[in-house]
Amino acid sequence: MRAGARGLVAAMAMTGVRTVTANVGLLERSPPEAIVHHRGPERVQRLAERHRTALTELVHWCYGTVGGVVFGTLPPRLRAHPWTGPAYGLAVWLTFEAGVAPLLGVRSASQPRVAARFVVAADHVLYGLVVAGRLAPDPSRLGESADGGQDTRR
Repeated sequence: MRAGARGLVAAMAMTGVRTVTANVGLLERSPPEAIVHHRGPERVQRLAERHRTALTELVHWCYGTVGGVVFGTLPPRLRAHPWTGPAYGLAVWLTFEAGVAPLLGVRSASQPRVAARFVVAADHVLYGLVVAGRLAPDPSRLGESADGGQDTRR
């Protein structure tokens, strides 16, 4: 449950980052927007833009929640490593770029500009940090090692 909640919050945080970066001109279209634009069902395409945008975000948040649950299934020792979260976030993005986008024929999801690609990568690092609980660690777990025992490195 905690990992799923973190995934939801992480996807919401990504929405905030994308909103800012799009409004300052660094990002034209996010991967979820590109998917809906290129492959969304006709019924979704006919929605008013604000409803289509809201639906796109809700689907992205659900995807983020599922990603958080998947992260929660990783072995505790692996999840405890400080780089696992950011690496997981980048792996989610790279899986999309290398696998999902080509399968869907979503070419514009791959931003050609270096700044845009950096923004999307950083966005996914943020996702991984939040999913791993690195930005707001569980206080009850502080002082424990990855295997649940007391951490003697103080």
